[in-house]
Amino acid sequence: MHTLIIGYGSPIRGDDAVGPLLADRIAEQAAQGDWPDHTEVQARHILTAEIVADLEQATRVIFIDAAADTAAGEVRTLPLRPDPTALSTMAHFHDPRELLAWCEGLYGRAPEAWLVSVGGAAWDYGHFDLSPAVHAALPAAMAAVRTICALAAENTTRTHQRPTS
Repeated sequence: MHTLIIGYGSPIRGDDAVGPLLADRIAEQAAQGDWPDHTEVQARHILTAEIVADLEQATRVIFIDAAADTAAGEVRTLPLRPDPTALSTMAHFHDPRELLAWCEGLYGRAPEAWLVSVGGAAWDYGHFDLSPAVHAALPAAMAAVRTICALAAENTTRTHQRPTS
């Protein structure tokens, strides 16, 4: 089982940096053995088409991003499904569901996918700090990612256990 965690957002747009910031923290903890084996972490500014090859290798993917449509500091966890109609408005940035659809179309399968988002308050260019609400939400967002990983590991263990007689 291979879990891919992708945190994305702009580090120069305030709260939009929450995705890569959390990804960097998870990568540091994973290097110290604090995350399940077979966890790969990527911190990105944007989601691009080449990620599809990484998705094909994963059993599960967890995207982490800031959300403008959620109250500042609120952590939201949503399952994602491939959706070829979830087209982005920019040629160099893609919606996670669009990339999942490409993976499914190219490789015949897509990994189980989740989005962990944190509602943002500050989006100004050249703003390098998280707002107080988003900073306070970091532990909850980290816990949400851990919960998805733990539930998935638990489901895999149950699936691979032999019945006892």
